[in-house]
Amino acid sequence: MTTANDVLDLPTASRAATAARLPLPANRAAPVSIVIPAKNAAAYVAETLASALAQVEVTEVIVVDDGSTDDTVAIVRGIADRRLRLLTNDSAGVSAARNLGARHAKGEWLLFLDADDRLRPGAVAALLAAARRAPLAILVYGDYNTIDSEGRQVGRRDLLKGRRKPSGDVLTRLAAGNFIVNGGIALTRAHAFRAIGGFDTSLRYCEDWHCWCRLAAIGEFAFAPNLLLDYRLHAANTMNAAVRKPQDFFPAVARIFDDGLILSRLPEGTAAGLRRAAEIHIVTYAATQAVRFGRYREALGYLGMVGRRSLKAIPRSAVKVALSYFGI
Repeated sequence: MTTANDVLDLPTASRAATAARLPLPANRAAPVSIVIPAKNAAAYVAETLASALAQVEVTEVIVVDDGSTDDTVAIVRGIADRRLRLLTNDSAGVSAARNLGARHAKGEWLLFLDADDRLRPGAVAALLAAARRAPLAILVYGDYNTIDSEGRQVGRRDLLKGRRKPSGDVLTRLAAGNFIVNGGIALTRAHAFRAIGGFDTSLRYCEDWHCWCRLAAIGEFAFAPNLLLDYRLHAANTMNAAVRKPQDFFPAVARIFDDGLILSRLPEGTAAGLRRAAEIHIVTYAATQAVRFGRYREALGYLGMVGRRSLKAIPRSAVKVALSYFGI
């Protein structure tokens, strides 16, 4: 039997062969577990759970309560569905909550859904279909749009029809910038997630990016060109995002580029350039967030930070910042 540690040590060809031998979902009853960390999510968790339980391919939904003081637990307990399970995490943090849910999950595939977002109809089916087309993939992902606190669409990512994101061996591209963004758009093979140790609980931000990079170091990804998730922007997460600065995200960049598993799989001599690209990615992201909250002077300052790292990167970053003004 191949163990988790064995998977990490396999050469590329062997890892590919191991992935190819994994059982694939053969029908609509494929074993998919959705893990939902929740803390004081009473305002939205019922809608989130409804969207998850509406996915007929899902065999279980695990809510991990992270020390809620509102009615989150009561709402979850009030939903009668045999697929729904509730665990408690004692305020250990979102990464620990996801890891706990994954340890208890029985599905072959894991999907990490935030307690205030909602899956679109057919989201899991679309991901499983993409997985069947890409039998070596250990992670399959799509795209998302944004909604407001009332559930109204505010993003315009539907205008990006036909946009393609990377598939196959994506580690180099992913180390340069997180193009997955939200775990609610991705199915991950449970054995692969456990093999890389799950989410790093020492990271406060971008722990998912680090996790995706470790997964990309041991297997292939596949992109499904579908809008699968409604990512909710509301007072709590908007205020949190509004005060974040690029420096808040740099520890995750440092963690990615001191991770032995990731570094061992990057092409020789590329780490320094990729780290600079990753920092530019983070600063550009901070600039787009500043624009969304009307802090235009701050956004210009962040573009200056981009220029100090690479003048050639300014046009691309400026385009992303401009598009964010229109919700793209």
